[in-house]
Amino acid sequence: MENMKVHYGSNTGRMSILNSCFLVFAASGAILQNPRKTHGTQSMTHPLRRCKSENDAFVGKPCFLHAASLRCERTRGGVREGGVTQAARGRHLGLDGGSSSFASVHPFDTRESDVAVTQRIDIPHDSDSSKEVRPTFFNEPPVMYTGGDVPWQWEEDGMICTRSAAWSAPGCHDGCGVIVYTDKETGKFIKVEGDEENPYYQGRLCMRCLDVAEAIYHPDRLLYPMKRDPKDRGKADKWTRITWEEAYDMIDEKFTAIRDEFGGKSIIFASGTGRVTPPINARLGYALGSIQYSYFHSGNACYVPRVAAANTIMGCYTCPDFSMQFPDRYDNPEWVAPKNIFIWGNNPLIANADGNLGHWVVDCMQRGSKLVVVDPRLTWLASRAELWLQLRPGTDSMLALAMSKYIIENNLYDADFVDKWCYGFDEYYEAVKPYDLDQAAEVCWLEKEDIIRASELMAEQPTAVQWGLALDMNLQCITASQAVHNLWCITGQVDRPGGMITVHDPYNTEVWLPPDPREVFTPQQEKERIGSTYEMITNSGMVQCQADSMIDQLVTGRPFKIHAAWIQSTNPLACCAQDPEPRVEKGLKNCDFVVGVDCFMTPTLMANCDVVLPLCFYPEREGLRSVWYYIQNTNKACEPMGESKDDFQINWELGRRWNKDLWPGETLEEYFSYLIQEAGITYDDSRKLNWIYPEFHYFKYAKGEQRPDGQLGFNTMTGRIELYSLLLAQWGQKPLPYYAEPPMSPYSQPELYKEYNLVLTTGARHYESFHSEHRQMNRLRSAYPDPRFEIHPDAAAERGIEEGDWCWIESPIGRCRERAHITPIVDPRVVQADHGWWFPEADPEDQGEGCFATYARNINVVLPSECGDTGFGNQSKCYLCKVYKCELDEIALPAPENPKERFADGSFRNFTYEAEMEA
Repeated sequence: MENMKVHYGSNTGRMSILNSCFLVFAASGAILQNPRKTHGTQSMTHPLRRCKSENDAFVGKPCFLHAASLRCERTRGGVREGGVTQAARGRHLGLDGGSSSFASVHPFDTRESDVAVTQRIDIPHDSDSSKEVRPTFFNEPPVMYTGGDVPWQWEEDGMICTRSAAWSAPGCHDGCGVIVYTDKETGKFIKVEGDEENPYYQGRLCMRCLDVAEAIYHPDRLLYPMKRDPKDRGKADKWTRITWEEAYDMIDEKFTAIRDEFGGKSIIFASGTGRVTPPINARLGYALGSIQYSYFHSGNACYVPRVAAANTIMGCYTCPDFSMQFPDRYDNPEWVAPKNIFIWGNNPLIANADGNLGHWVVDCMQRGSKLVVVDPRLTWLASRAELWLQLRPGTDSMLALAMSKYIIENNLYDADFVDKWCYGFDEYYEAVKPYDLDQAAEVCWLEKEDIIRASELMAEQPTAVQWGLALDMNLQCITASQAVHNLWCITGQVDRPGGMITVHDPYNTEVWLPPDPREVFTPQQEKERIGSTYEMITNSGMVQCQADSMIDQLVTGRPFKIHAAWIQSTNPLACCAQDPEPRVEKGLKNCDFVVGVDCFMTPTLMANCDVVLPLCFYPEREGLRSVWYYIQNTNKACEPMGESKDDFQINWELGRRWNKDLWPGETLEEYFSYLIQEAGITYDDSRKLNWIYPEFHYFKYAKGEQRPDGQLGFNTMTGRIELYSLLLAQWGQKPLPYYAEPPMSPYSQPELYKEYNLVLTTGARHYESFHSEHRQMNRLRSAYPDPRFEIHPDAAAERGIEEGDWCWIESPIGRCRERAHITPIVDPRVVQADHGWWFPEADPEDQGEGCFATYARNINVVLPSECGDTGFGNQSKCYLCKVYKCELDEIALPAPENPKERFADGSFRNFTYEAEMEA
């Protein structure tokens, strides 16, 4: 490997940005040479025996690849022929490439009559005018499939109906298609409904989205920018209302002064999960000159580890084929329903994680798909599955490796696919040999026959796998993800109809990302990125810092002090492990200046911030929703309450003070047009087209559509799926998957287990809330008023616990209180506890349990803040604990002594909806 010289392309090939909870260049971003630059002669050697193949040219020779994602050099409109695509020549799908006009039939149709819209559009691409170095993929006219045959806005029964996307706080990752109803005369928000014409979501909405009216008009909502003196952090009555200009001036002055004195490295930018904020937050930091962008969660353990593992294996990410890439969905003649669907480590009906809507699983079930559910809890899907594998938390890799061994030794793998498209198969087989079925059954708490049945179902084609967060929240998350990922590779499920399809953002929306840090920052600045010692993170091209290192540095000030923080749409005091003291709060209090951006006053803002900026909700804003397969506008339906603004607007307005090249456009709509220019349209066009799909092909690896150089194969060093990962080997990690017993388990800590005699898993999702959001929504809280832990009836009886009892959940590092929910859906040896709780009704000031009692009933005080040796993963899904009943005097929340006086004159509740109405 000494001959291997690693380079990175400019912006090209980053893994897409807006897929929920991450901001990362593709994890297999290491390449031998930029294919757009002249390269010399290099050789790549590896001690492994080369895999047999009909096309041995891929193995043992240099492949000059861009960073790994699905940015192939060929247009999605067709195969390039002399610079003109087949689609552009009119031969694609038998269409002539022309555009026909449509007739408006809607009484309140806001589209212009001279705009020609069809189901398929070939649109020329306009080059971008900013000075930012941009990717060069897809500079040819893309093929589009749109929703331009339906209006984006119309009148109905005295209401204005606006088609939009709910991709904004409060809410989850998906950005569901909605219709927002407002009063025609007053413009007041009335209600929201699911958009049944939206092909991606088809009208499905959860209770959180339906309850947005309560959020918009909630009395605790932040409506105006506010400030307070840093010496008054944590005091609710010290806030003073200011104007936006005052807020921007103060932030600009403080941040630039700190940057000029201590360097941009001393200012961190942090955001919450998913949605729009991660890319624009990182870009805001870049505009100031700060490379320090991150989430707060330990081990960056939300989606990113799975992405990183997938990219080291095959240079791209895959997801289950539920037809979402086609605007005609289940009626598309190319699509077939998966024969089997594995739900591994998540509950998609509630979580809707990673851009996948849980309803799609049910749709496939109705079309004949069988389910295999791998989950410690009996979920609704598990109860209807062909097979439920109730494995012990933290043992996923053991199960996957044993399944691989059984599949290989019983010749159930796809030999033809493996022979042609996989690298390191023999080495992979040697790696899985030690993991036999009897051992796996014992370690995982499963039946041997169930593992055999699961293996046989996995080998059937087509099979899809919806995997989830349980694999990320494991200290050995990379190898666990590797082990599960390789199952669908050796069984030939890759990019086939009904299998695991390779994914992409629509068109080149990777431009939403900030530029590659190597283009903006010097090598020395790159070394100063927090957590740069984790080679897998830095060498994989991630723009994030390592989260645990960031928290450590906030607390210790080593190797240099963090002087300022920008906290946007995240509540780490409620959502991060404290281990055991309130480390995040302590660290932020060490900063000289902290800014918070949110919809409500949260514990994080109350305890730590000096300036607070109010966010508006999705009916009140303009924006873009872009996850994987299509683009859609978030169209403003009503005016924002108070002076609240949306994330895009705040970051664009402030970012232009620091670097206009990174925030182009003279208006926000011009900036949106810049973001989607690779689609050859403007923001106004996208509004009228409603949703815009690029064309999708199966088996891209066999057509030269998976790699930026147009060759067959995958975007990896070998051009093949690397069951033996060359990148992991180069980064000092084990190139083959393995099983390691969790460090806190009945087997690794038998003596400790005598006292802490339950396995603790956390973070199961609920319909009524999303992480720490929605705690102040009365309707949602009435359905789920308190944090609960799930305990088996036998385990509860042994401990004298009855339904609804407040109990202590205690680990070796801390304890918290939650209510007992006695249920047989968990193993008697396991408890599952809720996360992300705080109490808006409690005292906003710290009365010994944190602002808003955030530490009183929060499972994160029980868990360590510790990542794996790759910098990824944590122990949120597998730890040890004991539970016992609380005493009566330990139950009450710290309530305000006098709420009317507490929230009068100058406090945040003074600036409420009622105050706005009175004004």
